[in-house]
Amino acid sequence: MPLRLSIRAPPEWGVEPVPKEHRILRGIDFFVLWSSLGVGLLVLVAGSLLVPGLGLLEAFLVALAGSIIGSLMLASAGLIGSRYGVPTMVSLRPILGIKGSYLPTALNVLQLVGWTAFELMIMSQAASSIFGQLLGEYTHAFWVIVFAAWCAGLAIGGPLVFVRKWLERVAIWLVYFSAIWITVQVFSSPHVWEVLARPGDGSLPLLLALDLVIAMPISWWPLISDYNRFSSTVKGGFTGTFLGYVVANTWFYFLGAALVSVMGIQDIISSIALLLLGNLALLFILVDETDNCFADIYSAAVSIQNIAPKIRQWKLVIAVTAIGALLAITIPLAQYEWFLLMIGGLFVPLLGVLVADYFFSQRRGGFEITSFYENAPKIRLSCMIAWIVGVALYFIIVNHCPSIGASIPSFALSAGLIAVMRMFKS
Repeated sequence: MPLRLSIRAPPEWGVEPVPKEHRILRGIDFFVLWSSLGVGLLVLVAGSLLVPGLGLLEAFLVALAGSIIGSLMLASAGLIGSRYGVPTMVSLRPILGIKGSYLPTALNVLQLVGWTAFELMIMSQAASSIFGQLLGEYTHAFWVIVFAAWCAGLAIGGPLVFVRKWLERVAIWLVYFSAIWITVQVFSSPHVWEVLARPGDGSLPLLLALDLVIAMPISWWPLISDYNRFSSTVKGGFTGTFLGYVVANTWFYFLGAALVSVMGIQDIISSIALLLLGNLALLFILVDETDNCFADIYSAAVSIQNIAPKIRQWKLVIAVTAIGALLAITIPLAQYEWFLLMIGGLFVPLLGVLVADYFFSQRRGGFEITSFYENAPKIRLSCMIAWIVGVALYFIIVNHCPSIGASIPSFALSAGLIAVMRMFKS
């Protein structure tokens, strides 16, 4: 009798609610997950944008304040996923309508493909710095393809395998060690106190800097329920997410600013490489950097399934990875600051709509699970209008009066419009 070998594909959770028996992640799991997603080379690069416009102490305070505000928004967005077991784009159906949810879905897929490209790009640059130009002009493309293949494999495995098997056992410990090592090296520099006391040159308005920090956790909220739907409790998902992201985002934004200020080199990878055992620390961060790319690819696939639920997830994973890799080989990292502000402009007001509508729905007894599926409206124009008005305000402020900051006013305007509409309706 011939021996048959069978390879069972990992389970896929698309747009349907996660069964209760698979909602097994605890608060500590989410602390590890979101502290890992809150660190990385691109976060260090974002932190480096705060200086020399701000002084280093100002950069720390902005990083802390922005991380608290943004992480509170992020964790609040995950409440629907933790409570109902649905992914983020599906959680928008009762609020925007099924057809209405297609617009943020398309925008989210675009930003996630962009993030995938930026992650592959920065990982390739780091690997080239560590190992040299092994293949000459083809080295960058080689590393992009290597990391793309690895991250696609993680995405096909899914969140439970990723968190329990890869992140908690391997990757998170490497990045914690390397981050501590880099921090100690930077702040043991003989002229660090002189740098800390140095004021900024004023070229970056304080509240625009706050927008740049808030943009990072905001970039994750369209993904959050793709992972927090596996939470065993609503409280655990919220607390673990909030604390994990505040710690990581504050730390790495400030560390990015400190690296370029103390080392005197604007390039983050070169700054790390100059430290004692810097290449080893860079290698450890590089290992963990794959988790960000995994999340971008996986959530892009899940988001597409909100529009096309019958397409198999693994096929979408491969397609998203291929497009992201192609972009990583062809686009410059110089567009990064603009990319962060674009994400903030599109998704901060939408989060205001989501949080406000969810709050009022909870006062009325909450959503039924059918509200996400067969009983969801086709489109809710009032919520779409509140979102668009908030987006317009964000970009008006950024382009014409950035010194007042755009994140909080646009969030408040969209949320306030929903509150007024609901009060008049009741």
